[in-house]
Amino acid sequence: MGSYKKSFRLYLNLRNYSCLAPRRRVVVTGLGVVSPLGISSEIAWKSLLNGNSGIVALGDEYNTLPCRVAGVVPKQENSHVEKALSKSNLKSMAPATCLALLATQEALSDAKWNPNSDMDKETTGVALGMGMIDLRDVCETNAALQLGYNKVSPFFVPRILPNMAAGHVSIKYGFRGPNHSVSTACATGAHSIGDAYRFIRSGDADVMVCGGAESCISPLAIAGFCRLRALSTSFNDQPSKASRPFDKQRDGFVMGEGAAVLILEEYEHALKRNANLYAEILGYGLSGDASHITTPREDGSGAILSMTRALNDANINKQQITYINAHATSTPVGDNIETTAIKTLFKDHVSKVYVSSTKGAHGHLLGAAGNLEAIFTILACHHHVLPPTINLDNPIDDLNYVANTPLSWVSDRRVALKNSFGFGGTNATLCISSIN
Repeated sequence: MGSYKKSFRLYLNLRNYSCLAPRRRVVVTGLGVVSPLGISSEIAWKSLLNGNSGIVALGDEYNTLPCRVAGVVPKQENSHVEKALSKSNLKSMAPATCLALLATQEALSDAKWNPNSDMDKETTGVALGMGMIDLRDVCETNAALQLGYNKVSPFFVPRILPNMAAGHVSIKYGFRGPNHSVSTACATGAHSIGDAYRFIRSGDADVMVCGGAESCISPLAIAGFCRLRALSTSFNDQPSKASRPFDKQRDGFVMGEGAAVLILEEYEHALKRNANLYAEILGYGLSGDASHITTPREDGSGAILSMTRALNDANINKQQITYINAHATSTPVGDNIETTAIKTLFKDHVSKVYVSSTKGAHGHLLGAAGNLEAIFTILACHHHVLPPTINLDNPIDDLNYVANTPLSWVSDRRVALKNSFGFGGTNATLCISSIN
């Protein structure tokens, strides 16, 4: 009994010490992007600031559908994307997994993180998510089954599992820290980053490869979203004008594809190896609308809870926020509800908060949206520049929008919120700041 009491006292002391110990800081040291705006974070960022659009017309197989545009990753012959999507790779992997591996390669190279020791590999984890499986793969496999059982690929099930991007990255690089996958619809990417941030903060890892990938543009997927009346149908002849968040002419979102990967790292760990620091993740908030399968609460309370919890987790007040990278997908209902939430939460300070949605340029990447937009928010903090919402010609209200052209971000400490919301009423908010 005496031995038990001694052990219990030791446990209490350790618990008290951990409560008093300073919280581990989490910084961003590497970025990788495969997107409709280009391949590499630098190219995509420059394209975004130049007001370019990655949304194009789809092929003949979409001619009978109400929506015939999407944000498509450029696939030039002999390019890195073309090689990533080779027949040999697609035999065992979904297209989204191939894109995730390509983005991860860039992010790790950017971070200069190539661990060789067992200890470094065991403290490096992966948190990569996917919102939807490739429906084309399911249709083609079902057609193969009609020809005979032996026509079904043995890789079919591994190809459609949402966690396989994380699995393949872990296997390729030997990372043996947390191996985690999120699938929370359009909030997937932000949740992946937030969960990775918490893994590092709590000591489960020193480095995390995190983000998401999506490649599910197909006639069935487009048809399904059209039946929900979620997609834009009025700009099939002007693809670059179709995605227009916060604009009065918006009529639905535009599907996109791609992958975006971040390397998160414990601050002291990054300093010791003289890593490049892009920004710091200060906080992470989550909430549920508990309301409807596709539509947020009209009062924006789910978004308000998510943003408030991110601020509380970051231990900052709302007056320190000067930019919000909005979820705003270009849907008539969703954009209005998010602006309501922003106005309700920030009250008088809202006039000092800039707001933009980069989806006008690249469309809605579903499970890879929050992470791509988080990278743009990180680069905004790093470069002192606010990215624009293109096609924002007639704003729905008087929020402080960054419309059509970028703006200088003049602030001693640049602190932003990144919102992501998904079907099922799932919400995530990241609080991101410049390095101070």
